[in-house]
Amino acid sequence: MEAVTSAWTEKYLKQGVPFSFIYRKKSLGELLPEWERKNSVESIDENRLKLTGRYTDLSTGLVIRCEAITYRDFPVVEWTLYLKNTGKKDTPVIENLLPVDILLSRGELGEAKSVGRPVLHYAKGSLCTAEDYRPLKKELAPGSSVYIATSGGRSCNAHLPFFNLEWSGAGIIMAIGWTGQWSAGFKRQRTGQIRLYAGQELTHFRLNPGEEVRTPLIALLFYQGERIQSQNIWRRWMVTYNIPRPGGKLPEPILAAFNWFSSIPYGINNVYSVKAMLDEYERIDVPINALWIDAGWYDCEAGILVLGYPSWDFTGTWKPDRRRYPKGVREASEHAHKKGLKTILWFEPERVRPGTWLYKNHPEWLLNPPARDKEQSHFFENYLLNLSNPRVVRWVIKTIGGLLKSEEIDIYREDFNLDPLLYWRAKDAPDRQGITEIKHVTGHLALWDTLRRQRPDLLIDVCASGGRRNDLESLRRAVPLWRTDYTGFLADKGKTKYARINANQGITYGLSFWIPYFGTGLINVDYYQFASCLCPSLAFDVDPRREDVDRELWRKLAVIHRKVARCFFGDYYPLTEYSLEPSAWIAWQFDLPERGEGMIQVFRREENPEKKFCLKLQALKADGEYLITDLLEGKSHRFSGRFLSKKGLTVSLPVRPSALILDYKQE
Repeated sequence: MEAVTSAWTEKYLKQGVPFSFIYRKKSLGELLPEWERKNSVESIDENRLKLTGRYTDLSTGLVIRCEAITYRDFPVVEWTLYLKNTGKKDTPVIENLLPVDILLSRGELGEAKSVGRPVLHYAKGSLCTAEDYRPLKKELAPGSSVYIATSGGRSCNAHLPFFNLEWSGAGIIMAIGWTGQWSAGFKRQRTGQIRLYAGQELTHFRLNPGEEVRTPLIALLFYQGERIQSQNIWRRWMVTYNIPRPGGKLPEPILAAFNWFSSIPYGINNVYSVKAMLDEYERIDVPINALWIDAGWYDCEAGILVLGYPSWDFTGTWKPDRRRYPKGVREASEHAHKKGLKTILWFEPERVRPGTWLYKNHPEWLLNPPARDKEQSHFFENYLLNLSNPRVVRWVIKTIGGLLKSEEIDIYREDFNLDPLLYWRAKDAPDRQGITEIKHVTGHLALWDTLRRQRPDLLIDVCASGGRRNDLESLRRAVPLWRTDYTGFLADKGKTKYARINANQGITYGLSFWIPYFGTGLINVDYYQFASCLCPSLAFDVDPRREDVDRELWRKLAVIHRKVARCFFGDYYPLTEYSLEPSAWIAWQFDLPERGEGMIQVFRREENPEKKFCLKLQALKADGEYLITDLLEGKSHRFSGRFLSKKGLTVSLPVRPSALILDYKQE
């Protein structure tokens, strides 16, 4: 694909432009011939080049800078636009700013080996439903179009900002890096071309003298061949260049001790209960490697009392509650570190509640909530901390950075339980629409970048109501340790008791196309639920003192997790269709080709009538011999790669529901 990527780069980054906007009531095509253009190229390393295009409107002082990176080892091109007013007065209005707006023809993707209509593959986001991350597809007939956007201002509230446009044996993957309100469109022209465009959903603003803003990051990956293989090229690019590396290494698998549902009231703990929990884990010999302290560790003096304790929900006072942590959270961290455990601590800096420290001391830093129902109590309002203000960003960096250091925290867990879009748009004047969003997103990314510079070994967890900020810019800085709030913790009315657990199988199925490292939690020591929620990061919200828990099984599950978690960095192959039906089989495979090993997960659901199922495994060497092991039972069998690929592996699960986690290795 090097020729395709090079030709595209020449056409759009060296000769033309991949973006569009309206300025002075004119389109970019009308404006560019009048503007000054300069291109430059520099080497980042042996596999990456940086291309910079600078476009200047000498009459108004507007400068557009397109910073692009091309990769030699992957068929990927990415770029971000920066717009700066170098003049002495406000610019005219810039509107409909789209960092990518191109007409794509099939011929640009290389020789066609088949003929067919293009199909757009994409996915739902995380809305705390059974269909979180569900794979979706739409065929593009001539004249048809698909418009996709997030909602509420969080980047995967409605859909993931990742797309695969498959077109007659070739295609293009597009990713958007924007932690705000993005939109994307795919329109099949009558000529057969496809107009592909994406960016911030609303842009209509002037720039003040000296002011600079940026656009969403856009990344394109070109491919020929099967779509599933293109997804694995994407996954490898994510692992090689995008997943954060605290201390210079890929994130280690996490198996954490957690006490949210297992504490009474929910989320309210103290240093004594935390230390006792860790001591009990050590006593029963369950090999965890992290302590997870979620919401509620801070001073909630303004909160509603729940069973005599302040509510964990009152965010905005960022200091440890000295009644429950007399010496700070650091005392719990020190206890964890002595046992060789990392510490995870929850924050939610952007949402501020009435009565808290920020609310009382810096009301000028807060964006007011949208107009509310007159019957709604002011006490339950949420305010948005205005990260578009550089002074606020500096305060957050100082405050959170200081707490991470003083409390000896290894993993900064950041939540965001608020849709910010209406707050942003209400602040903007009619000729500044989109500016607050841009500067808030920029400020938020600067917060993360500074914390990581201060602590190169710091890992950041991006949560946002469970997986609602999983865009490319976020995933370059953080990992989603809580992929969705739709966990197996609760039952849904009118559905089987396994519905949420089965949904988590579907969540792994859909999310694994795009994101290699993610996590969730468990409240039971149960093999079916464990297998259904198996992720690189798992948090056990189980009281280790419980007498009804099978501790031998618990220890075995921890060992299984440690053995297979590395496989999530490998290639991903779905072995069945996606389904939420209680009568279905569902299965997938993670393969580490360099090591000749991998993992298979298989599920027979509660209403499935078939006891046996045949799986045709992928990516195995036909002349290789493979040892396949049931990791729960410890039983192994040998097969040839040719047999597993052609005839298939028949699994037997006589009990329903039930699951298998199989490990395989080439001998």
